[in-house]
Amino acid sequence: MDFTNEIKKRRTFAIISHPDAGKTTLTEKFLLYGGAINTAGSVKGKATAKHAVSDWMEIEKERGISVTSSVLQFGYGGYCINILDTPGHQDFSEDTYRTLMAADSAVMVIDGSKGVEAQTRKLFKVCVMRHIPIFTFINKMDRDAMDTFELLDDIEKELGIATCPINWPIGSGKAFQGVYERQGKTIELFSGTQKGTRVGEVRTVDAAGGRLEQVIGAAAKEKLEEEIELLDGAAAEFDQELVSKGELSPVFFGSALTNFGVETFLRHFLEMTTSPLPRMSDHGMVDPMEETAFSAFVFKIQANMNKAHRDRIAFMRICSGAFTAGMDVWHVQGGKQIRLSQPQQMMASERKIIETAYGGDIIGVFDPGIFSIGDTLTTSRDKYAYEGIPTFAPEHFARVRQLDTMKRKQFVKGINQIAQEGAIQIFQEYNTGMEEIIVGVVGVLQFDVLKYRLKNEYNVDILLENLPYEYIRWIENEGIDMDALSGTSDMKKIKDLHGRPLLLFVHEWSVRMTLERNPDLRLSEFGRS
Repeated sequence: MDFTNEIKKRRTFAIISHPDAGKTTLTEKFLLYGGAINTAGSVKGKATAKHAVSDWMEIEKERGISVTSSVLQFGYGGYCINILDTPGHQDFSEDTYRTLMAADSAVMVIDGSKGVEAQTRKLFKVCVMRHIPIFTFINKMDRDAMDTFELLDDIEKELGIATCPINWPIGSGKAFQGVYERQGKTIELFSGTQKGTRVGEVRTVDAAGGRLEQVIGAAAKEKLEEEIELLDGAAAEFDQELVSKGELSPVFFGSALTNFGVETFLRHFLEMTTSPLPRMSDHGMVDPMEETAFSAFVFKIQANMNKAHRDRIAFMRICSGAFTAGMDVWHVQGGKQIRLSQPQQMMASERKIIETAYGGDIIGVFDPGIFSIGDTLTTSRDKYAYEGIPTFAPEHFARVRQLDTMKRKQFVKGINQIAQEGAIQIFQEYNTGMEEIIVGVVGVLQFDVLKYRLKNEYNVDILLENLPYEYIRWIENEGIDMDALSGTSDMKKIKDLHGRPLLLFVHEWSVRMTLERNPDLRLSEFGRS
């Protein structure tokens, strides 16, 4: 089959939100409608309950939160959909940043009772930087919500993007009756939907008909008509071009927990999104509709997804061409030809061996330890490389030691593998000869995950000693004499895994003072992969 037709069917998007906005629940309902799963897992269930499909790590099941991005693929309405479910907690935001690099659009889930929250704001800025389309699902309308116009105003003011409601809620909380479809001028009424079921009872009523008052009541009808009149006069009109540029966000209302508005949202979303987009490489833009050569980049590495096999999977976003199992590709950063073995499509931790995949798909391949985040793989004779994925500066540091010195080998292997996934960054003392390792993380919860995974996956107990440093700077000068560097009393010299020198500081003013004392010194807040 013509590979361009396959690529046209692909839709690859990330779901982002503040913690507890209902993102994982919405993801699971998408899977239910696509027939990928039969029963939705409870994200906050009891110990005996079924857990969310996308939360596969043991620590996720214990705490009821997502701590790593997961990849889910399913079919719906003739489309092949790749969902990238991201952690909502800010301590794992670096994983979300990397995952957004592999997405063509984003679904932003907002809690109707809380509006835009801190993490939503942070993640949204990454979407804006990439100019990707953003679709808003205002969730939990079956609970008491903020005034609908205030919610829209909140999104526009906080995130700086225009909004266009595609549907409109009729009440909230116990008074929530359904949504008004603006284009078709119909009311979708929801009732009898049981948690975890695929479909509840949905009735569609013509809003122009005489039955509206009879169905929703006189007060609700009057309020709805007033709001729609105000909305038609004040809201931005739908413009597909602005949506595609990431300048206008279509807004939908519903309740993921009870399936209100989920399938309606999914249908509209698939119509408004595009097939896989061109990507920038060091040879210019690579268009999946024109480039027939296979190309992909690694955006995530995950070790020990299957404890029985102690394996390591590199997640790749295919950008162009067709993938076939066992194909030979050029590993640009490694500078050699390799064979991609054991190609898999993912359903969180579950997987199936595949024979083919196309631009837009996310696949996992076995990684013997040769891949790094940001690596490009291609069959093109040009051997182009895609733009790299930035390394974010850690904000918390700790010295780490294994308690049992006999397990040094397992400790070094474990901490290095977890660092290669990008979950932590590891450093060593500079020129002290000490074997102790310093770990840097974006959020303190990552320390708990590190401790948990070393114990459960590598059978190593560790002791973490928190360090006071908050600022890290990479040294850009080649061949600098670190011993001659004049610093401050709170400065610490360290080196990364590649032996490159770095500086840690307790205070921000110490960074400025060190630069003043060393006029030729050049420091950077971002690391190089």
